[in-house]
Amino acid sequence: MKPSVLIIGCGDLGTTLGRELAAEGHRVIGVRRHADALADTGIEPLALDLATLDGKGAEALPEADYVIYTVSADRFEESAYQSAYPDGLKRVLGVLEQHATPPRRLFFVSSTSVYGQQEGEVINEQSPASAQSFSGLLMREAEQALLDHAIPGTVVRFSGIYGPGRDRLIRQVAEGRVAAVTPEIYTNRIHRDDCTGILYHLIQRQERGDGVETLYLGSDSEPATQHDVMSWMAQKLEVEATETMQSPLRRRASKRCDNTRIVDSGYEFRYPTFREGYAQVLEAGGFLPRPTSAQS
Repeated sequence: MKPSVLIIGCGDLGTTLGRELAAEGHRVIGVRRHADALADTGIEPLALDLATLDGKGAEALPEADYVIYTVSADRFEESAYQSAYPDGLKRVLGVLEQHATPPRRLFFVSSTSVYGQQEGEVINEQSPASAQSFSGLLMREAEQALLDHAIPGTVVRFSGIYGPGRDRLIRQVAEGRVAAVTPEIYTNRIHRDDCTGILYHLIQRQERGDGVETLYLGSDSEPATQHDVMSWMAQKLEVEATETMQSPLRRRASKRCDNTRIVDSGYEFRYPTFREGYAQVLEAGGFLPRPTSAQS
């Protein structure tokens, strides 16, 4: 039998991963506050608020071979991050450690926001994660709680996730707004489907006994400036930039992510750069201009 997977925080990323796993014959249980959204996905729904796990026994969560913790804070506030990340993960670990058969590995979906580099530095898994924002500090606290626990754990720090339904940048460009050339603000991206692909790949490595590291940086293979991404998109949308935006990213966010470790593990990106990834989103979302009668 294929290993079972418990996905805690089964939103967009978790549901996409769960569909893939279920289609491959895995038993998948998805935990979210409102589980009705998991109907017709192949994922077994479990409605649960993690805040209610305090003091609960092993039966509060079902046993599974693998656990994916991909909870999202419901707002960008310190209290929401505290609840979603360190507090929520610690509650889950407290239940899982009571299981007769604990999971083989727990994967925690983290973020490159834990890095504080701001001058376009190249970063990897060995780089100091020294962000001083509440979001970065609380994410690091959650990461460390997992890595200090007896249950084997792996942290995957994803960079800016985009994909179907995540189209804010596309709409800005469609309005003729493009980031300035200077200062150079590097951004890092990963398509949602590569996030799910990486997580599935790591489960498969563990199952084969190939070894899984405790930390991976999940980002595509080409860091790019905000200006270059938006200019490329403007060409695809056939719009002329009429407004130069002040960069929506603060200077402290400028860094270049090196994905060598995940690539060396054998993962092949479905969308190696923003070009392939956004081409898929533009096509699937109906954003591309329709050909004129003369072109058709």
